[in-house]
Amino acid sequence: MAESQITTRIPSVLEDPSSASVARVYAQALLDSARPDGITAALEELGSLVTDVYAQVPGLRQLFSSASLSADEHVAVIDKVLAPRCTPLFANFLRVLARHRRLEMLEQIYLVATHAAEQRQGKRRIQVRSAIPLSADALQELTAKLQASTGAEPILEATVEPELLGGMIVRIGDTVYDGSLRTRLKQMSGRLRERCLHEIQRGRDRFSHPAGN
Repeated sequence: MAESQITTRIPSVLEDPSSASVARVYAQALLDSARPDGITAALEELGSLVTDVYAQVPGLRQLFSSASLSADEHVAVIDKVLAPRCTPLFANFLRVLARHRRLEMLEQIYLVATHAAEQRQGKRRIQVRSAIPLSADALQELTAKLQASTGAEPILEATVEPELLGGMIVRIGDTVYDGSLRTRLKQMSGRLRERCLHEIQRGRDRFSHPAGN
């Protein structure tokens, strides 16, 4: 499988559009503050915090989400616990979040920043849902087709949903291509129903108009 393909779907970043906009502002600020050759390092620091550090010190996430602490108290925690262990750029970024009461959004910002960095590199995440796991050959063929149609290097987020029965659903941004067997059966059922209703109505019309009228 190509390096641009992954088999685990990253969840939707944010369901609330307003929160997504806020996360996007801070994610772009982090990427713009880092040198082009420092973006990867900045993302690694942020990713390490919201995965490794949060897992090892679960109380830190709760502390950052606490409204009982003032912004200055959050900054003090950053200066004491995190600043000595991270780059000045990342420490300053955390202080900005603390002063604007946005530390609870770190995980969301990380996901948004990751996607934004990929877009800057000419990559694009594409969600693929299939009834059965796709083979390596099928993924490679799909990747090639998507790259040709989008002009970007696809990063596939593949999930298996047996309820689709067959086929797949591909989502590119806000556009969804539904080729699942479940949907085709629903469409076929709908067309058959409409045809039956039409035939019934035609029959009623014939009986409601006596011959010769």
